[in-house]
Amino acid sequence: MSTIGIIGAGEVGSHIARAAIASGYEVVLANSRGPQTLEELISQLGPSARAATAAEAAAAGDFVVVAVPLKLENNLPAEALAGKVVIDTNNYMPWRDGNYPVVDSGEKTEHELRQEQLAASKVVKAFTHIQAPRILTWGRPRGAPDRLALTASSNFPEAVEIVRRLYEEFGFDTVNNSPLSESWRTRPGQPAWKQSAQTRAELEFNLGRARRIVATGPS
Repeated sequence: MSTIGIIGAGEVGSHIARAAIASGYEVVLANSRGPQTLEELISQLGPSARAATAAEAAAAGDFVVVAVPLKLENNLPAEALAGKVVIDTNNYMPWRDGNYPVVDSGEKTEHELRQEQLAASKVVKAFTHIQAPRILTWGRPRGAPDRLALTASSNFPEAVEIVRRLYEEFGFDTVNNSPLSESWRTRPGQPAWKQSAQTRAELEFNLGRARRIVATGPS
């Protein structure tokens, strides 16, 4: 797989693009404002990057990174994403997104909602508990004593495998935190989301320390 579609060209999407290009990928980037607004970023990224619409980026990618917040009404090109692994980097932030009762109640995770919206795709949660610039600086060779780990959560083992290979190329180990119903363990506020360096053993320990926080309405 040599081309990654990236929907969302902000901090997370642009840093994943830089790491991917350094690992030999080509990237096709899209944002909500149109390809013409990405000229400066594409110039910085060089000849391995090009701008496109969201549907074009989805169609071009061997797999696709979605680096935009979840909306309760799907705003992604579901048809172009059908049959593809979709790496969802979203963190649910009520102060930014508004409150989603189905998530607040613990009934579903935000990534289960994304999977429902993209029913023909294979959604995997990844890159959600590392600050974007550290994707470029924290990677270490396999076997290094200070090598760090990141999680992947999905209902599809093949989607986790694609993330594992990408993490490997970026210099990280993988901890499988599947299925998507368990992805709350790396939600903001949980121990594994602390966004500081975590080895595999530390990350596994922190996942085990997670405690589900359920919002309740007035009595």
